[in-house]
Amino acid sequence: MVAADGSGERGWATWPNAVTVLRLLAIPVYLVLVLATDHRALAAWLLGVLGATDWVDGYLARRLHQVSALGKVLDPTADRVLVVSGLVSVAVVGAVPWWFAGLTLAREVVVSGVTLAIAALGARRIDVLFWGKVSTFALMTTYPLFLLCSNPHHAALAAWQRDGRVAGYVIGVLGLALAWVVAAGYVGPARRALAEGRAARAGRVV
Repeated sequence: MVAADGSGERGWATWPNAVTVLRLLAIPVYLVLVLATDHRALAAWLLGVLGATDWVDGYLARRLHQVSALGKVLDPTADRVLVVSGLVSVAVVGAVPWWFAGLTLAREVVVSGVTLAIAALGARRIDVLFWGKVSTFALMTTYPLFLLCSNPHHAALAAWQRDGRVAGYVIGVLGLALAWVVAAGYVGPARRALAEGRAARAGRVV
């Protein structure tokens, strides 16, 4: 339903949803590039672009007043699919250590699981913390960088690739550590969101 001022929720046919669908459709293209070809540089750039544009659909929804019920589900789903596909595929081709991918994946599983659980219990939506955005940006920089600085068939790395891997480890370890710290920092907001969500629902019932 759209309010007279153009605000409110829209139907499914919106520009933000179109962007989200395009990002979802690009993920299989990325997976084919990284898993079935030797075009790692192209795959790395595509993964980087997909990660760097994860804010575009949300920005368009707010800017164009095209928030939709579908978008609220589709946008975070696309982000999670991209993150999991990216980190697992980069680990599968040996461009990043499995321990690093495992710790990143574990963090995503914990945060997603808790988010779904408290939403089912009636919590209001939790705003993303600033440092959470920073950690996500760091990790979404790290995986394309690791992929770019690797070669198929274990070919020798060029000097710039060795330097790039060092940079990837620095950015990645800092980003991963920050991601886990931020995850712990959501405990307080999650408890407040659950309490406020339940209070709001109780008020509507009354």
